[in-house]
Amino acid sequence: MLPPAIVHYLQNRRQQHLSSLMELLRFPSIANVQASPDPCVQCAQWLVEYLSKLGLHAELLTPASVGQAPRQAKPNILASAHVRDDAPTLLIYGHYDVQPPDPLELWKSDPFSPQVRDGFLYARGASDDKGQLFAHLMALEAWQQAGGGLPVNVKLLIEGEEEIASPTLEKFMAGHIEQLKADAAVISDSEFFAPGIPSLTTSLRGLAYVEVTFRGPDTDVHSGLHGGAVTNPVNALAALVGALHDAQGRITIDGFYDDVLPPEEAQRRTWAKLPFDEGRYAASLGVETLGGGEKGYSALERRWARPTLDCNGIVAGYTGRGSKTIIPSQALVKISMRLVVNQDPGKVIEGFKRFVAGHTPPGIRSEVKVSGGARPVMLRIDSPSMTAAAEALQEAFGAQTAFIRCGASVPVTEYIQRLLGLDAVLMGWGLPDDGPHSPNEHFALEQLWRGSLAAAAFLGNVGRLGRAVLKIGT
Repeated sequence: MLPPAIVHYLQNRRQQHLSSLMELLRFPSIANVQASPDPCVQCAQWLVEYLSKLGLHAELLTPASVGQAPRQAKPNILASAHVRDDAPTLLIYGHYDVQPPDPLELWKSDPFSPQVRDGFLYARGASDDKGQLFAHLMALEAWQQAGGGLPVNVKLLIEGEEEIASPTLEKFMAGHIEQLKADAAVISDSEFFAPGIPSLTTSLRGLAYVEVTFRGPDTDVHSGLHGGAVTNPVNALAALVGALHDAQGRITIDGFYDDVLPPEEAQRRTWAKLPFDEGRYAASLGVETLGGGEKGYSALERRWARPTLDCNGIVAGYTGRGSKTIIPSQALVKISMRLVVNQDPGKVIEGFKRFVAGHTPPGIRSEVKVSGGARPVMLRIDSPSMTAAAEALQEAFGAQTAFIRCGASVPVTEYIQRLLGLDAVLMGWGLPDDGPHSPNEHFALEQLWRGSLAAAAFLGNVGRLGRAVLKIGT
């Protein structure tokens, strides 16, 4: 149980903490924007100063850029506080970068001028991820000011490129293993299953992202003069996209499902008991019914435990006003494949390349560009740190914790698992309707207040477990 002094401290400091969070949210820290001065650097500097005031040693480190992109990588923050040698060490991860706010005309208020309306904090990054991260900073402050000091050694890794798939993070972490070593890790960049149902995410899908270009004639040509003689790249690309699924919604790439591990029946029964209304979910998305994915699986299973392949966008031909009778020179499609436990992104991509080669008609030159990837992750439900998190959530939110999965990818989770040998706890306090990546992103103040209590309780629980128990659970 949390010491009453910490609970009272967090309750009494709400307005001060809200003011500081709103200051953090004013930075337009968009990772894919290059500007001078750079808002990402300014935001990171603000965090370093704030962490230093909390008594942590904090520093900015700029990772080396990767690939051929001329962009400058955004800085990461490493911070730490050492209590004593025999205390367990907790690694806390968050990210300060945010999604672009477009389309701006759909926002009811400026995305970088935070506003509180009806108990919700509106701003880009309010939920994803500045608000969730800030709850941990509130908890650290409370333990130091009202709890007699931190119950654990603490390390923080705060990233600046999560929203662009963390292109430099793996290399950065591999180069800072000693500074990141810990006995437990927590990531707060996730959400509850539903309001009133505190949740721990136990699995994330991986990602394979590709771009396919079909090239035909050197330039756009007259469809009347050359139609019937030249293969149309748009027609060919449409046929390729249409061939990627069969009538049952299954992906037709050879070997795509070879390594897929189905969920255990006990998990499926647990998911079936969750208060999920498919009709309401469809309505929230603005569709009449749910028609995606493989037939024979529930909507939750399709979102959490089955791989997917989706066309994210097609660029081809003339799309201006009026008509222009051409056969386009080329067509491009962007495709994301969400992968489940035991699937290897590299193996899946190789199978995809073979599929494209087999569906490239005469007169077309095809190219597959791999734009990104992440491995899927499965976390132990019965680990000591997961139990500590479940108890912390139940104490803070007054309800039993649900163990759920997520269909998205959080690359750092797999890096922590593979590079540091830890199963990170995915303990977030967002809600499904927060609108991350969308106009009018918001974060419920009640989730912020209770999230800080959960973060504080988790610190205490990890401290009581000790290093030996945490080591056994890894």
